[in-house]
Amino acid sequence: MNEIIIIGGGLAGVEAAWQAANAGARVRLFEMRPVKQTPAHRTDKLAEIVCSNSLKSDEPGTAPYLLKEELRRGGSLVMEAAAATRVPAGAALAVDRERFATYITERIEAHPNIEVAREEVLTIPNDAIAIIATGPLTSDALTFEIMKLTGDDQLYFYDAIAPIIAADSIDRSIAFLAARYGKGGDDYLNCPFNEEEYARFHESLSEANSVPLQRFEQTRWFEACLPIEELARRGIDTLRFGPMKPVGLFDPRTGREPYAAVQLRQENLMADAYSMVGFQNHLRYGEQARVLRMIPGLENAEFLQFGQIHRNTYINGPRVLSATMQMREHPNIFFAGQITGVEGYVESVATGWLAGLNANRSQRGEELLIAPPRSAIGALARYVSSAETKNYQPVNITFALLEPLTKDQARSVKRKRDRHSLQVNLALKEFDEWVRTSITQKPQLVAATK
Repeated sequence: MNEIIIIGGGLAGVEAAWQAANAGARVRLFEMRPVKQTPAHRTDKLAEIVCSNSLKSDEPGTAPYLLKEELRRGGSLVMEAAAATRVPAGAALAVDRERFATYITERIEAHPNIEVAREEVLTIPNDAIAIIATGPLTSDALTFEIMKLTGDDQLYFYDAIAPIIAADSIDRSIAFLAARYGKGGDDYLNCPFNEEEYARFHESLSEANSVPLQRFEQTRWFEACLPIEELARRGIDTLRFGPMKPVGLFDPRTGREPYAAVQLRQENLMADAYSMVGFQNHLRYGEQARVLRMIPGLENAEFLQFGQIHRNTYINGPRVLSATMQMREHPNIFFAGQITGVEGYVESVATGWLAGLNANRSQRGEELLIAPPRSAIGALARYVSSAETKNYQPVNITFALLEPLTKDQARSVKRKRDRHSLQVNLALKEFDEWVRTSITQKPQLVAATK
């Protein structure tokens, strides 16, 4: 078989397909929706994002910015789509989810080297180069196949989705526009609490009824994406030092920082919907409506989507993967996306970007690429292939993963922010040189249609 098989039409899968196809490979991209839906998706579009419309910080000098900038310089389709469908979100990169998925779907379906197959894959092909990019909601049948392939028990945790509220149901006499410390413009709506309001809300949230977890015996939460009610149960101040942190926000009615605050982020370009930042939860729908309407400014909130819980599946990457995203024992199989043990949309895109390039090179019999050690892509590939396996957990890109500065470099700059900026600049310089010298088939935008 002379085509590359990609299983999964999420962010990692479409990026892998784009990179492999642009390099000249024939690609067949399998997406099981709408033949078989998942508990979290709502449409049949490729690259539908479900948990949040934010792709996190795009502020220069940060680790998330570095990852995005590497992908932009590497010809990423997802970054192209994000730029085309961006909505205001301060220093963050947020997109209109519907337009974003439509943009990518149209680009993929129009690519002359890509065939999209709408069917569920039940077995992993052994006679072709394949990329498994099935994401956190891998089907039961394919999960079983992956377990057999990796020779390991299934790993999983529960992930949750934040509610979305109709914009015209928010009381603007209470909720005010601002971003923390004014960064990026007044792109968030903020619902302020005084101490008494916060205490009542915390008590109700802590006592609210959750949806029972019936399918699995053990709950393993990812610490960076805890349900809001789980945070509340950890202590009275956990929320206001976490997602309800009021620092850098000033209530125009008082001129002071509130005791706590809930932030709402614009969900689409029409600005008719807002998502609740950090408010992923798995409460019963009736409980969500009751408790969340205790938030000042949301007393009459109309919920366009309630929070919900879904399974997130990932392999123990360091046991089976190399830094090329290729399986050590099955070199024709690559993995990409959250199933590798990265957390986050852009992190998933990065692994898809690398897997797509390397799948094409593997088909051609060429040496596979290892991303430069200073780069954010290189740091993620290093983590999923060589981290400690005993307590392996999904990670976002952070400076902790990046190669540190030398002692001399660190001594040359005193402020932490300046050291981070230096790390970013050095990484981008190394990445640019690597792309110039190692990726002989330069990324290109394909406009041709089938």
